[in-house]
Amino acid sequence: MNSPLLLDVQDGIATLTLNRPGQGNAIDLDLAKALLQAAIACDQDGAVRCVVLTGSGKLFSAGGDLEAFVAAGDGISGFLSELAGTLHLAISRLMRMDKPLVVLVNGAAAGAGMSLALIGDIVLAPRTASFTPAYGAIGLSPDGGLSWLLPRLVGLRRAQEITLLNQRVSATQAEHLGLITRVVDDGQLEAEGRTVAQTLAAMHRPALGRIRQLLLASHGSALEAQLEQEARSIAGLASAPYVREKVAAFVAQRTPKNNNKESTHG
Repeated sequence: MNSPLLLDVQDGIATLTLNRPGQGNAIDLDLAKALLQAAIACDQDGAVRCVVLTGSGKLFSAGGDLEAFVAAGDGISGFLSELAGTLHLAISRLMRMDKPLVVLVNGAAAGAGMSLALIGDIVLAPRTASFTPAYGAIGLSPDGGLSWLLPRLVGLRRAQEITLLNQRVSATQAEHLGLITRVVDDGQLEAEGRTVAQTLAAMHRPALGRIRQLLLASHGSALEAQLEQEARSIAGLASAPYVREKVAAFVAQRTPKNNNKESTHG
C-alpha cells in the first residue's frame, strides 16, 4: 500500500508530497495523520531548515475525502471532528515551527486543500492552478484555517464573497488578490520552488522562525505589545555568534580602507 504522504529530506530541505493522486489527494484520516507525523518530524529535526509542501498528480488537493464522509454514515459528525482536529494539529505545527514553509500548488486546490495551499510563507502556483472553497456546494463550513487565513490575505469583504458564493479563483486572480506569492510559468513550478527553498535554507533559521512568529501574532497584538515582542526578538537574536559575525563582516565592507598615504593640504 502506498503511503498517503511522502517525506523526503535533502540538503536541509524537507519535501512533503500529498500522495493520493488517484483520489485527487483528497484528505482522509490516514493522510491527515501522516501529515501531522511529518509536521512533527520536520519541526523537531534540527537538520531541516526549510519545508516544502506540494501534491502528486494533476491536483494539489480536492479537499476532504467525500467517499470517507459517506462511509462514516450516521457517525459522520464524530468522524469529521477527528479528521478536522487531526488536520488542524498538522496545520498548527507547520505554521508555528521555526522553519519557513514553501507551498507549491501544482494544480487545483479545493476545500481543505485550499486551506493547505494558503498556509505557506511563500506560495507558488502555475497558471493552470485554481482555488475553490467548495464547502458551500455540499452545505458545510470551512475548516483547515480558511476562515482565519482568507480575511487576513484578501480582506473581509473579498473573503465573504469568495466563501459565501463559492467562487473559483484562478491562479492569476489569486496572485492579484494576494492569496499567493506569485504565478510561475507552467513546467517551472518545481525549479522555482527549489530556488526559493534553497535560498531560505541558507538563511539564519532562528531569525526566520522569529519573523514567522511576529507576523502570525501581528493581527492579534496591540501596537505596544508587538513593539515589545520585536524588541525582545531582535535583542535575543543579536547575541548569536552567527549574527555578530555577519554584522562585523558587513561593517568591515562599508568601512573605507586606510591606504596609509598621508593627506596633503594646499
